[in-house]
Amino acid sequence: MTYIRNTAILGALLLALSGCGEDNASTGATKDKETVEPPVSEETPSSEVKEDTVEVPEEDVEETPEEITSQYELSEANWTLKPIADAPEKAVLVTIDDAPDKHALEMATKLKELEVPAIFFVNGHFLDSDEEKEVVKAIHEMGFPIGNHTQTHANLKQLSEEEQKQEILAVSDAVEAIIGERPIFFRAPFGSNTDYSKQLVKEEGMLAMNWTYGYDWEKAYMDAAALSDIMINTPYLVNGANLLMHDRDWTNEALPTIIQGFRDKGYGFVDPATIQGVQ
Repeated sequence: MTYIRNTAILGALLLALSGCGEDNASTGATKDKETVEPPVSEETPSSEVKEDTVEVPEEDVEETPEEITSQYELSEANWTLKPIADAPEKAVLVTIDDAPDKHALEMATKLKELEVPAIFFVNGHFLDSDEEKEVVKAIHEMGFPIGNHTQTHANLKQLSEEEQKQEILAVSDAVEAIIGERPIFFRAPFGSNTDYSKQLVKEEGMLAMNWTYGYDWEKAYMDAAALSDIMINTPYLVNGANLLMHDRDWTNEALPTIIQGFRDKGYGFVDPATIQGVQ
């Protein structure tokens, strides 16, 4: 009788322990599902703590990069970039218009290799084919901002307000569809802005800019050597000069020489991302 009684008691104890084990397993499953874990403590074995629940010490957390701050402001007097804060004075801004015609991707590749920032202003009529769209996407992925240079390169002063609106917004819409963001720089063809276009560009969150000097559309400088010489040695070269160049055969050929010429004269290059008004 004593044996039977002890057996019954032992059985009851085992049954109770089994029930506790099931409850614990059920609680653990719930915790796993809700990703709730016990706090890490001396009583919690490290093997029971999941990697994704371990708190990282504050000093080991990767900090988010600081936002780019403005270093230059655009002067409408001669469209130069004036340094603010401690930005270098002796620097120029490189811009390429009428992209992507024939050489934009090659020019972007050269500038990337030379570690020179630049803005590529695109025309909408060069964004018709998938190949052209891929070129713009590739240029953007290299880190170059894509600017708006209107749909058909028309003189805005000769258009109605509705036509100006179409010229500008069509390009912004197309660029956004290609790279996922709208242009933040605008350049009117021939430097021909109107009161309406200025207001629209401002409403669109773009910074309108013309240029300080450029020569590659003039017949005398449709030659790499002649263009290189005038770009580097022109009397219009000043600190902060806003350089106008185009997607052209001779400009593409002259580009490395032009860049080296500025460097030989001690000039650096303005990063478009540091221009006030585009952050």
